[in-house]
Amino acid sequence: MKKVLKLIFSLALMLTLAVALAACNNDDDNDGGTPATDNQAEVTTPDTTPPPSDESDDNNETTEQQAAPEADAVRIALIAHSPDSILDDGSFNQGAWDGIQRFLNTNNLGADHAMFFQPHSADDEARIDLVNDAVAWGADILVMPGFHFVASLYQAQDLFPDTRFILLDAIPAGDSGQRVEANVAAIEYAEQEAGFLAGYAAVNDGFRELGFMGGIAVPAVVRFGHGFIQGAEYAAAALGLDAGEVTISYLYLGGFAPTPEHQTTAAAWFATGTEIIFAAAGGATGSVIAGAEAQDGVVIGVDVDQSHLSEVVISSAMKALDNSVFDMITDVMNGSFRGGQVHMFNASINGIGLPMNNSRWNNFSQAQYDAIFAQLANGSIVVSPSLDMGDVLSNVSLVTVNEM
Repeated sequence: MKKVLKLIFSLALMLTLAVALAACNNDDDNDGGTPATDNQAEVTTPDTTPPPSDESDDNNETTEQQAAPEADAVRIALIAHSPDSILDDGSFNQGAWDGIQRFLNTNNLGADHAMFFQPHSADDEARIDLVNDAVAWGADILVMPGFHFVASLYQAQDLFPDTRFILLDAIPAGDSGQRVEANVAAIEYAEQEAGFLAGYAAVNDGFRELGFMGGIAVPAVVRFGHGFIQGAEYAAAALGLDAGEVTISYLYLGGFAPTPEHQTTAAAWFATGTEIIFAAAGGATGSVIAGAEAQDGVVIGVDVDQSHLSEVVISSAMKALDNSVFDMITDVMNGSFRGGQVHMFNASINGIGLPMNNSRWNNFSQAQYDAIFAQLANGSIVVSPSLDMGDVLSNVSLVTVNEM
């Protein structure tokens, strides 16, 4: 009996010590600067200077101090958000994959070091299952493109603490708000600046009847559209145009998938006077392009250079998806992963732009582009990132916006 009591006492003591140690570890995590409750994650512009090499530094806000994986052992997974999300989507997946392939080529790694994973259904449970599959495959770096991963990565960052996650265009969030752990690098892009360049270029090229078609009114798409309006307004003022001389038809399609209905809508716009449509619509951009081809219209693509899709794609409002993925994976390999933060890729670090080498403008020149881009990069021009259309239109007096 005494032996039994002694064993019970020993187990109780061990349990008490374990709870105390866990509490201490939780306190240490919250001291590292990572938001743990409902505070919005801090957004930073990626630092181009080398991270500090002193591993005794207790400040983990900028660099995750973990051992870098061996190059010949690294495995990188690109996670799709749904069964319909294909690798060659001409958008987010393709841009992220290009960054992964660039990393493999730069480091002389074979194709077997990267894999594309698609879930069996379009829900958070399936996405977390897919993360588990990727980790079981051997992935130590997971790239997750798009807002669909907000909730699933909020859970996965805790379930897989030894895995590095790169989240594109979103911030992990749950019921208690946004939270970015040290094993996550969340990347956002200044879509309003890319949209501004598209609107500015279109008006300078001579277009006066403009259109904007977004997929769904999620923040990234809204910023594209609101930037487009501001760019058109800025160009109209610089050219001395009269109020109402430039108009923008404005619509959210309600989805990112290509459909015959989206094509019909785009074709109808072109048939009734719209000259150019900026399509920030994911896969639905293909439907807008088809509508343009049917009615001799032109399109501004989105996310990546989409000039190869059709001759009617006059330019694209791009995010540097490949650069951001390449940079973050390289950080992991250097042992300086910048986890626990939200990184903003904007004009100041060439995080957005138009592909002038492949653009088909008639009048808008490289010199004009360089001049306006420089003003964005140095802060001379500030484009509002507001998601409130009323806020944007309060500063618009020359361009007429017709919301559909």
